[in-house]
Amino acid sequence: MATPEFILALREKIGNDPLWLPGVTAVVLDGDRVLMVKRADNGAWTPVTGIVDPGEQPADAAVREVLEEAGAVAVPERLASVGVTAPVVYGNGDRSQYLDLTFRCRWVSGEPYPADGENTEARWFPLDALPPMTEEMRGRIAAAVAEESAARFRFSGGAGERA
Repeated sequence: MATPEFILALREKIGNDPLWLPGVTAVVLDGDRVLMVKRADNGAWTPVTGIVDPGEQPADAAVREVLEEAGAVAVPERLASVGVTAPVVYGNGDRSQYLDLTFRCRWVSGEPYPADGENTEARWFPLDALPPMTEEMRGRIAAAVAEESAARFRFSGGAGERA
């Protein structure tokens, strides 16, 4: 699924003005491997990401996005990290920024494939042989893989991450 209908309706009213959105990252683990998708828009490898629909529970959004984007079923185990992305400017001039909630998820079933056109590939990678990706995405995976009971909070201004 491309841009959700509620965002298209908002864009009709606000144009390209900045839009603050809740987002999720689902780090789906199966033993020592992680599910990754290759984005169709920029070719980047990432865990599954997506936008929380109005009124939707964030953990439900993570599960939904995994099924929609990669055709796999996963269950959330814990909130792994909370942070804010850098502002994003899309090719059409739309500007957004996301509150990211990263969930550690456990794979249940389904062989991954690029299910909805947002990605060109979906597959498992060993945790010790991840594809090239941004440090931000590496940090989200690290938070999900860590055996911590509390979420990590990302701080700006050089404060780094704290458990």
